[in-house]
Amino acid sequence: MEPCYSFSIVAIPRVHPIAFRPIFKEKVWGRRNLGRFGKVLPESGKIGESWELADLAATSPGGGGGEAARSVIDNGMLAGSSLHEAMGKWGKRLMGDLSRTAAGGFPLLLKYLDAGEHLSVQVHPSPAYAAAHPDAHLKTESWYILDAEPGALIYKGLKPGVDRQALREAVERGRMVDVLHSIPVQAGDCHDLPSGTVHALGAGVTLVEVQTPSDTTFRLYDWSHRYPRRPERQLHVEQALECADLAPAAAGTRLPEGERKGRLVKNRFYDLWELCLETGESAAHPEPGNACHVLMVLAGELASGMDRFHPGQTILVPAACLGAIRCESEAKLLAIGFTREGAPAPAR
Repeated sequence: MEPCYSFSIVAIPRVHPIAFRPIFKEKVWGRRNLGRFGKVLPESGKIGESWELADLAATSPGGGGGEAARSVIDNGMLAGSSLHEAMGKWGKRLMGDLSRTAAGGFPLLLKYLDAGEHLSVQVHPSPAYAAAHPDAHLKTESWYILDAEPGALIYKGLKPGVDRQALREAVERGRMVDVLHSIPVQAGDCHDLPSGTVHALGAGVTLVEVQTPSDTTFRLYDWSHRYPRRPERQLHVEQALECADLAPAAAGTRLPEGERKGRLVKNRFYDLWELCLETGESAAHPEPGNACHVLMVLAGELASGMDRFHPGQTILVPAACLGAIRCESEAKLLAIGFTREGAPAPAR
C-alpha cells in the first residue's frame, strides 16, 4: 500500500509599511504650529511635542511625563497594536539585522517639536557619566528645521574658551547667553547634537527631532529672567556640569541647492537623509541594508497597496516589506536608517 502524505500550508502574514498615531505632549513652551505640518491637534492646549515613533517602557517625569510611551499602529492588520507588539509578532521580518535596545525596545525615538518660548538649556548624559550611572542613558539627537520665524536661533555648544568654572558662573549669574554659541536657523537646516552637547531650542522654531530612545535630561538653565511667569522647574546643575562637552560643536548641514537627495547626518546610531522625489518614484531609504528604516512625510502623498500616507505621518518600513512605496505626487521626505560605513555628512 502506498504511503499517504498530507501537507498543510501555513500562511505567513505579509508585512507592510506601518503608520502610527501621534502622542501629543502639552508643554509650557509649546504653541499650535504643528497643525501646519499635517498634525490634527487637540482642540486646546500648547502642544510642544508630537511623539511619532516611540517604544519606551517608562519616561522621566520632567520629559515624557513618567508613564510608558509606546506608539500605536494606525493601519493594516496590526492596527490598534503597539510597535512593541509588532516587533514581537514580526521579529526579524520587521527588524532585519537591527537589534533591540538593552531594555527590549525600538532603537529610535522620533518627534516633532514646536517652540513658542525658549526651551531650557540642557545636557544629556556623557558616555562617561552614563557608564558610571546605570539609570542614565545617552541621548544623541538631530534637529531638522521645518520652520523658523525671522531672527530665530538655536543654541548649540559653548563659545571658545569656556571652561567648567566659566559655565558655572554663567549659570549662577543668569548669563547663559554669554557662553552659549547661538546659531540663526532657517527651514532645511539640520544639526546633530551628540550626547553631552550643551544646547537649547529657541523660540519660534518648529522641527523634527531624531534621537536615541532616552529622555534623560539635565537642565542647566531655564530662562527665568526671560520668562518670569513660567512655572519654576527643577535644575540639575551639578550633573549637567559633569556631562557638558566643552569642545566646539560641529557645523550644521543642509541639502545643497539644486540637489534632490542627500545625507544630512551620520553618527554612530543612525543616519538621516532628505529626499525630494517626483510623482511615480519609489520612496525608500537610499541605503537600506538589511534592516528596517523610517520615512517621515513632510510634503506630498505616498501609496503602498491600499494604504495612503500624507504629510505629518511617520512610516516604519519593515526589512522584509514587499512592494514599493510610490509617490502619488511630488514629495519631500526624511529617511532615517541605521549607520553603515560611508562618507561623512557634507559640512555647511
